[in-house]
Amino acid sequence: MMLKPQDIVILLKLVSQESERWSYNQLAYELVMSPAEVHAGIKRAIHSGLFDPSQRRPIKQALFEFLKHGIRYAFPPDRGGPTRGMPTGSAAAPLSSEFIDAGENPVWPTPDGELRGYEFSPLYKSVPEAAKKDSGLYELLALVDAVRGGRARERNKAIDNLERRLGLSK
Repeated sequence: MMLKPQDIVILLKLVSQESERWSYNQLAYELVMSPAEVHAGIKRAIHSGLFDPSQRRPIKQALFEFLKHGIRYAFPPDRGGPTRGMPTGSAAAPLSSEFIDAGENPVWPTPDGELRGYEFSPLYKSVPEAAKKDSGLYELLALVDAVRGGRARERNKAIDNLERRLGLSK
């Protein structure tokens, strides 16, 4: 039973709504997935040691370790040519204010995209729609994309930011 990219999206959604109770149907609606996909993703996350079924919460330290050391190898992005899309990685908040736009902005291709950049594949096909519904999730996904496909400085800033957002920094 191997992790799939959408499992990380599910876990990040649960991190973004920390104190809220959740249901499979609610998560499915908010993530633009089927309830079966969400259920299977939670099962894979439990098997991988990234989710605590008794607490119904991601295991933040384990998730952080995977994001820091493994995600760019397990789920590398596909890159394409210039397109309109939704900013991600260093082109999106919270990193966009720290990096100068060199005209190489990574974007998730979307028909109603607000930024011209180069195509950067999201972790899962519904990520742009889910990110529009939840700004906290959007920022977490953009940080993860900076780790997946950013340069060393962008990766390091994103990792520091993820550590803070997961409540793990000292």
